[in-house]
Amino acid sequence: MSTFLFDQIIFGPVKSRRLGVSLGVNLLPTDSKVCSFDCIYCECGWTPRKREKKAVLPPRTLVRQKMEEKLKDMILNNEYPDVITFAGNGEPTLHPEFEGIIDDTIELRNQLTPNARIAVLSNATMLHKPGVVRALLKVEDNIQKLDSAFEETIRRIDCPNSNFKLEEVVENLKSFNGKVIIQTMFLKGNFKNEIIDNTTEAEVVEWMKLVAEIKPSQVMIYTIERDTPAAGLEKVRLDDLEKIAERVRAIGFEVQVSG
Repeated sequence: MSTFLFDQIIFGPVKSRRLGVSLGVNLLPTDSKVCSFDCIYCECGWTPRKREKKAVLPPRTLVRQKMEEKLKDMILNNEYPDVITFAGNGEPTLHPEFEGIIDDTIELRNQLTPNARIAVLSNATMLHKPGVVRALLKVEDNIQKLDSAFEETIRRIDCPNSNFKLEEVVENLKSFNGKVIIQTMFLKGNFKNEIIDNTTEAEVVEWMKLVAEIKPSQVMIYTIERDTPAAGLEKVRLDDLEKIAERVRAIGFEVQVSG
């Protein structure tokens, strides 16, 4: 199915289902994906297994320059972002200058668009790095992926690299002491002759247990919106997402649903 890559370091603004008017930041190459996951639902397509040459990431100085230019241009046009969102073509926390880039972003935000939040959409695989954690603790929306409480299901849906250990990820998420938002993609279908469904009773019950352990400030649940690299995947109905959300609200958590 058709997927796409973000062809700029700073992109948008776009209307985000979850975040509002979002100015996007892509810390990965503009011509290929770099990620520690290879999610079967990723709108950016598959993660390359082999590369002819090493991926080149935009340097911190260039990110700052492009962000400042875009924010000033938006202000001239009387446009103001609700949020500056780190997402793009893969996992933003893989960037070796991630902490410094977040510091630059906070400085520019405070100077130019002080009402904008800063959000990071991450798959939680780099939380063993102190600099990444320090940076995430500085932003308003520290959004971390948790698509299942079962490692086997995560391996089917998210296809993480070989050193992924769910138990370690959960412990790292708990270490934020609530200053974290958990984001979960619910989907169904078939991939490589295996049933894909993280909406079953067993899946939801165990996932809720992890949510209760992590104690996030908010939970975001959503489903497929755009084309996916894997065929045979299905959206989850909005009323089914709402049923899951009500169960999570019943145990004391704020939930945002995007169908």
